Amino acid sequence: MKLINLFLEITLKFITLALLFSQTSCTQQKSNNLITIASKGKIESLDPAQANKLLSIQLISALGDTLYRVDSNGKLEPRLAKERPKLSNDGKTISIPLRENVFFHDGTHFDSSAMSFSIKRFKEIGTLNYIINDRIIDIETPEKFLLLIKLSRPSSSINGLLTSINLTPISPSYYSEYKDKFLNNNIISTGPYKLENYSPERISLKPFEKYWDQKALNSGINYINLNTSSSLFSAIKTSQIDILLSNSIEDGHRLSLNKSSQKGLLKEGKGPAMQIGYIAFRTNSELLNKQKIRQALSYSLDRELISKQVSYGLRSPLRSLTPPILQINSTHQWPKYNPKIARKLFKETGYCNNKLLSIPLTFRSNVPSDKLLALTWQEQIKRDLSDCLEISLNGVESTTVYKQLSDGIYEAVILEWTGDYPDPYAYLSPLLDCKKIKNNICEEGEAVIGGTFWGNQELQDSLDKSELLVGDERLNELRKVETIAAKGLPIIPVWNLNPRAWAQPNLTQPKFDGSGRLRLDKITNNNEQN
Repeated sequence: MKLINLFLEITLKFITLALLFSQTSCTQQKSNNLITIASKGKIESLDPAQANKLLSIQLISALGDTLYRVDSNGKLEPRLAKERPKLSNDGKTISIPLRENVFFHDGTHFDSSAMSFSIKRFKEIGTLNYIINDRIIDIETPEKFLLLIKLSRPSSSINGLLTSINLTPISPSYYSEYKDKFLNNNIISTGPYKLENYSPERISLKPFEKYWDQKALNSGINYINLNTSSSLFSAIKTSQIDILLSNSIEDGHRLSLNKSSQKGLLKEGKGPAMQIGYIAFRTNSELLNKQKIRQALSYSLDRELISKQVSYGLRSPLRSLTPPILQINSTHQWPKYNPKIARKLFKETGYCNNKLLSIPLTFRSNVPSDKLLALTWQEQIKRDLSDCLEISLNGVESTTVYKQLSDGIYEAVILEWTGDYPDPYAYLSPLLDCKKIKNNICEEGEAVIGGTFWGNQELQDSLDKSELLVGDERLNELRKVETIAAKGLPIIPVWNLNPRAWAQPNLTQPKFDGSGRLRLDKITNNNEQN
């Protein structure tokens, strides 16, 4: 018995010591003011040349700088560039003076050679190097802090391109063995944070002491990946994490967190809506090759109802292919919901009464809002136009959808798009551009890759012309592009979505830049401020 009591006494002492050690460890982590941020999704790469997912782009924006940034008002703000870009008289040379006394995380200096190295590397191996296409033909470095970008033709959208995370400069000395291959598990750039630890599920960042601009307001960031919307929702509600990013949670959870923020239980930050959701039609098919049928379908879509039913009003109805912050849409171009006009158009094409038009609608099965959108539209059609139209649903995993778009497999498919940089051209060109058009069918170009196969020479001429213009003349030409597309209707825009972040009450309110990225360096703990 004595032996048992002695054993229990030793065991209790061991447990007590373990608990004390655990509490000491937690207290120490708290005093470091580390901010834990969570979302759903593995970090596939931290290489600016490889990054194409929202999460990677978000993290790289904290680990690096770009030449320019779009501020919260949508204006171009010089970052590593010292001032706004200057164009030559012929519009084919961009002159960019660079900041001095900027260091990479490995201690080497940033200069024009480093910027040239980074842009050329992206042009050669970049996953999204199509955004440069053949526009940039050479880069010159006549001075240590002067960059000259030579263009094949004038390009007014190049200013937006210079804000792209893909053009984040990296240290040429560190990447000397990675000129023609990716380095996905590390990054040596110039940002306010440098990488401390990396794994696909968890990374940690700590402030860069030699950062050239205002230092980060916290002592570091821990990012963790949680697998489901439910686990993310539970983690922020129970204070297991400090901040939750909204890009991977379901709309029901988004609504609940929005209500919690209104009660003061959380702090919500909202960025500009850069993501648009839309339905793409295969215009070279027997079902959808008639513009009048696509027009009827466009009038049949009740965006207000869909927004309310699917997202509880948190997704804004959209009748444009460009987000509001880009400010080219003084009027909404696409047809507004009107079942009477839809019925009239269906009748004119031989449907209604005893003949139904049957449209197969594909949604991405791993995107909950897609399925809800499809179901809501299907039920709305049954209510409004059941004698003219029926919609059958088909769920396909998103990776498969994107692989098969150019094969012309999907008659109608729900998709989304976020421009690679904040400029109207970065939305209109990837969705509408066509290099080879025959009888309004696109045979080569982005419209083929996007699965619409729709081409219009007048639209293409306006899109190309917009690259030669600036200011209001350029915006007017881009509005013309939208007007033509809204008549041709290869695409129906449905909604756009603001990025949101929710923070615990002891933290400052999350802030976003004009590209929809959370400013990690601006987050701090109110309880630990001086």
